[in-house]
Amino acid sequence: MPQKLIVAIDGPAGSGKSTSAILVAQKLGYLYIDTGAMYRAITYLAIKKNFNNKEDIIRLAEKTDLKLDFGEGRTKVFADGKEITEDIRMPEINARVSEISKIETVRKILVQKQREMGSGNRGVVMEGRDIGTVVFPNADVKIFMTASIDERAKRRKKEYSEKGINVTLEDVKKNLLSRDEIDSGREISPLIIADSAVVVNTSEVSIEEQVNIILEEIKKAADKKGISIKIS
Repeated sequence: MPQKLIVAIDGPAGSGKSTSAILVAQKLGYLYIDTGAMYRAITYLAIKKNFNNKEDIIRLAEKTDLKLDFGEGRTKVFADGKEITEDIRMPEINARVSEISKIETVRKILVQKQREMGSGNRGVVMEGRDIGTVVFPNADVKIFMTASIDERAKRRKKEYSEKGINVTLEDVKKNLLSRDEIDSGREISPLIIADSAVVVNTSEVSIEEQVNIILEEIKKAADKKGISIKIS
């Protein structure tokens, strides 16, 4: 049997899950998968094609060839061979991604793709909003990351500022609260804390501490399964 672990990291936008997930994957030499990038990609394409009809968006999700290429600390996103990495991180995508993510059939299509990505012989760190509850409910390690809305808004505004995008802190905060409401309230795969998940509040915890907390949980899971892991 392949010696691997599946690590599921969930949480709302701005909670720090991407940063921690990337660092954990790099330290373990595991595959890193950002599932949120897949929903963002479909949202970007839907906006670009001016698709508002649910059936059109579903067909888009079915037909689009999505590829995630992780390397040098970042994920490159490709749709039908074209790179759209930067396009999917714009404010207009943030404003609509939760709306499109709640379409049941779109989620089913992308969840299947995510399971296929994580089903190889290599350990995987997958982050999103329903990894520990829906995509991999039997994940070896389940982490739920959270932070105060003020801290999350500051982080997201900083990301925008670094890209030269001018948005107010209040607008960022409103967008995050709106996404939280949609993600937590949707009927299909809502954002909730998975059973047995370890909750990490990152409001007053350094990135290094976040990563160490997750690695400790991974060590426990590896010991339980008799798996030897190497942390770089």
